[in-house]
Amino acid sequence: MAKAADYGLGPNTFPRGWFIVAESSELDKGPMAVRFFGQDLALYRGESGKPVLLDAYCAHMGTHLTASTSAMIVKNGLQIEGDSIRCPYHGWRYNAAGDVDDIPYFDGPCPKSASIRSYPVVDNMGCVMAWFDPDGREPDYTAPFLEQWDDPQWVRWELDHLGELSIHPQEILDNMADVRHLGPTHGAPSEYFENELKDHVCIQRQGGPMQLYNTYLYTTTWYTGPGILLSKQVFGDNVIFELIANTPVDDGVSKCWHGILYRGSEGVATDADRAAAREAQAGALEAFGADFNVWKYKRPALKIMQLKTDGPFRTNRKWYSQFYATPEGARDIQAELNGIHLTEGMATPAEANHNIDDGLPI
Repeated sequence: MAKAADYGLGPNTFPRGWFIVAESSELDKGPMAVRFFGQDLALYRGESGKPVLLDAYCAHMGTHLTASTSAMIVKNGLQIEGDSIRCPYHGWRYNAAGDVDDIPYFDGPCPKSASIRSYPVVDNMGCVMAWFDPDGREPDYTAPFLEQWDDPQWVRWELDHLGELSIHPQEILDNMADVRHLGPTHGAPSEYFENELKDHVCIQRQGGPMQLYNTYLYTTTWYTGPGILLSKQVFGDNVIFELIANTPVDDGVSKCWHGILYRGSEGVATDADRAAAREAQAGALEAFGADFNVWKYKRPALKIMQLKTDGPFRTNRKWYSQFYATPEGARDIQAELNGIHLTEGMATPAEANHNIDDGLPI
């Protein structure tokens, strides 16, 4: 298992950005104990509907705020008050900002030193997305959103929970440059290909015949930051958006999710559309699963023996490194790399009449 330092990503161990930490529906069952970014975290939904993510441990005596299922305050459904949560051990109450605002057996001012870290969180496209910055800075870009999510013609995804994989996310994002794996791994050899880098966004445009769909496939795929991939895919009369998300659990361990947003045949999606969406998501997962299986059994590619016709691995790795750098360092990387990056031996999207980008948030 390789770690961030092995790839020379520093100075931080975990990247800065928006990441999925749960499917929204999971919070309907109550508070969750989760672990990401090498830390134990407490995730719950307040009475307002707002999701809240805090460091896990109460400063009083180190109790995990959301791991207990046996404490009576939890069994009685009294742990959540407004958007605050009470510790299951002594009832200290933490608000959504991570500050203690009530101690049930103490009338004096609550100690400011008892505060714990709160993370920016949004409920977005059926996902709970959290902003992580190792230095505690506020978000410097917004979480990605597709306007089709609110269109009744489109069938929303229910996420595939793919679990944890002992692979550094660097190896996952290598796919954005890896034009030459598309034929052997996916049965979809690319006939044209380019990458475009725009600050915190990495875009891939490509197309070619795909065995799984038995038709020509056009895709525009983009990472918004280091953790959330969205991909518009057009094949035949079908249009889908694919979501692939990776979130660091520990250094060198990633947790992954997958889903498909499917365009129905009518102005309002029908039962037949929903059945077709489930079939499309299963097919897309089969395709992505080929990558997942390869990652599971490969050794870390700390250095890639890059050929000119491979795809711009080194460029994309440098782009990815901005999320481990200081904000000043990230801006320098962006200024150096922003623009179109082509691969020798590949036609360009313009030459292939790639025209599926209209309306995309990139």
